[in-house]
Amino acid sequence: MLLTTVIAGLVLGGTYALVAMGLTIQYGIARTMNLAYGETVIAAAFAAYLVQDRLGVSPLLGLAIIAPAGFALGWLIYGILLAPLVARSANTATLEINSILATFGLLFVIQGVMLVGFGGNYVSYNYLGFGVDVLGVKVAANRLLALGLALAIGAGLYLALTRSRWGTALRAVAVNPAAAPLVGIDPHRAARFAFALGGALAACGGVVVSMYQTFTAASGVVFTMKALIVVIMGGVGNLAGALCAGLILGLSETAVATYVSPGLTMASVYMIFLAILLWRPAGLFGRART
Repeated sequence: MLLTTVIAGLVLGGTYALVAMGLTIQYGIARTMNLAYGETVIAAAFAAYLVQDRLGVSPLLGLAIIAPAGFALGWLIYGILLAPLVARSANTATLEINSILATFGLLFVIQGVMLVGFGGNYVSYNYLGFGVDVLGVKVAANRLLALGLALAIGAGLYLALTRSRWGTALRAVAVNPAAAPLVGIDPHRAARFAFALGGALAACGGVVVSMYQTFTAASGVVFTMKALIVVIMGGVGNLAGALCAGLILGLSETAVATYVSPGLTMASVYMIFLAILLWRPAGLFGRART
């Protein structure tokens, strides 16, 4: 039972980490708090459902279309909704408040569209539901694939941000947006690209979630909340922190649900969250923002 719990926790934690990576990029680089982030995740999950259940195409192949669509959606949202807020916000604090209000309204727009299109019922589809033997434990193949995708996408993004020129530029804007223009970096263009990249990661997370979980048009709020917890626990703008915090969250939820009570999973999450903030207010890998 212990091994089963650990594997289930890693799968759930890897999903949380993947979902949170997009939000930590948006918040850490673009300095915008996107409360409609979870709705983007669920919209991608519905897209994967349509691709698999209605068209008979593997969600893995659908990911090649859904992820760029998430990028395009993020690019449009930033240009139409958030760029005017950036232009008239006097400082970062004002921008964060304005972005919260704007994306809070966007949350209901996206959710309303999904409710009209798919209704309020739970949705799922059958994909790789057979068991795979892992160290003597039967694990659903779709869960193993979800974990593998989460780790592969997260590792690829981390390497891209730390080994490429554009990744270095994004990290420079995250550290000090005011000084970025001094070395030829356009912080506004970098922020828009980061927000769009976060949209692509949200889409990837939605496809992964859809492979082994049921979801509804109203499930986005849960993923936004979990992503916020992971982002703050790991340190704003830190991908390694998001990965570690996501795994901690997934393992703790699974362990409490298995050995204590499923009704105490959220209580355990908030206890760990508060304990980490008391120990390290900036998060596990975070530092004071400028």
